[in-house]
Amino acid sequence: MDRWHQLCKGSPLSQRYARNETLNPAELARLEEVAAEWRERLMDISWFMRMLNESIARQANREDGCTGRFWEGRFKSQALLDERSLAACMAYVDLNPIRAKMADTPETSDHTSIQRRISAARDGKQPQQLFPFVGNPRESMPVGLPFQLQDYLELVDWSGRCLREDKRGAIDEQLPPILDRMQINPRHWW
Repeated sequence: MDRWHQLCKGSPLSQRYARNETLNPAELARLEEVAAEWRERLMDISWFMRMLNESIARQANREDGCTGRFWEGRFKSQALLDERSLAACMAYVDLNPIRAKMADTPETSDHTSIQRRISAARDGKQPQQLFPFVGNPRESMPVGLPFQLQDYLELVDWSGRCLREDKRGAIDEQLPPILDRMQINPRHWW
């Protein structure tokens, strides 16, 4: 209930409980039911997005003097069921700063995993905060990303050079390929 009260006002019953007021057995039983529902909501991505959307929409509407939803539709969630989907999703996220014209190359894209991976690879490491590349193991569930850094860098570089009408930015075609630019020793390509 404390966590729920950090996000929402709660109910009169939960507020009474939070103030350490005495509740009768029927009230306690009802509060247990409500608390179980709140626990479920606190672990639910849909509820998280709903709460996030509501607070952003209220602030934006207040600033713009209007009403309505902040985003036109609900967020979408899609399972990444294979390596191709995983690589495509990672590349999409790592290319966001380039597509938004906030950076020119993956290595200058602040706050992205690819920038961290490139920086660590230059030192012959993998970043500790990120799931490691493990190459192409013959395991059904490897502990790490089932491809090599070299392949991922080439995928991002190639994808980032594709011009798209619906995006503002792309990697300059005149730049050398990322592996040439980065001069990362091949023994560090996991």
